[in-house]
Amino acid sequence: MPPFQPERLVVVSLWASDVPTTAHFYRDVLGLPLLPHHGLQPAFDLGHGAHLVLNEGQPGAVLDSKRSRFPTVAFAVRDLDRAVENLEQHGVDLPWGVEASDQACWIVFSDPAGNLVELVQFEESLES
Repeated sequence: MPPFQPERLVVVSLWASDVPTTAHFYRDVLGLPLLPHHGLQPAFDLGHGAHLVLNEGQPGAVLDSKRSRFPTVAFAVRDLDRAVENLEQHGVDLPWGVEASDQACWIVFSDPAGNLVELVQFEESLES
């Protein structure tokens, strides 16, 4: 048994060169509650004590010359069709469309800062 094990995720930090535009996206497009903050480091409530924090700046250089489609952050949603409709109404490009497996369906897209974001609806939500 390991001497220590993390209990839960508490903070996800993303980089953004235009923090206000990116904050608008997470608050007004994805609907995350904005927490009180100071200056250019807005934080959003992800529930269960976890937060998403936006930091001013650029992400570090990717060592791999191929652009990965693995998301920077992923959120579970109950109704992916409704999420897609909302994103399209806000002009968000969905370059790969809706993808699916036996267990889930998902979309991957970029936020205004270029971070890859995934919205996923798991199988149990597909049946309800």
